Amino acid sequence: QVHLVESGGGLVQAGGSLRLSCAAAGTFFSINTMGWYRQAPGKQRELVATITKGGSTNYADFVKGRFTISRDNAKNTVYLQMNSLKPEDTAVYYCNAGIIGTYTGPWRDYWGQGTQVTVSS
Repeated sequence: QVHLVESGGGLVQAGGSLRLSCAAAGTFFSINTMGWYRQAPGKQRELVATITKGGSTNYADFVKGRFTISRDNAKNTVYLQMNSLKPEDTAVYYCNAGIIGTYTGPWRDYWGQGTQVTVSS
């Protein structure tokens, strides 16, 4: 059984920084694209950033220049460095990963448990 364990959320003042981590644990062969999504109260879950196994990144417009996604393949971990945080960044942040169980696949989509990020004014 594979699960994603998130950490790093919390309460921060506007303009501050947080670093989220998400580590894959369990039995699997490989991890493909990993990403971060967020969901604010009463809103749809939205993509924040993704990163491929080779390191290619994609960001939502509302976080460009402020957030940085990275990964450590040796540790099976994806990170989200969040700087210049705004109150509108307040949401539950979920990590996502496409994980291959065996060499021949197929891959499956996994989600972390979510971590709360609250930015106060």
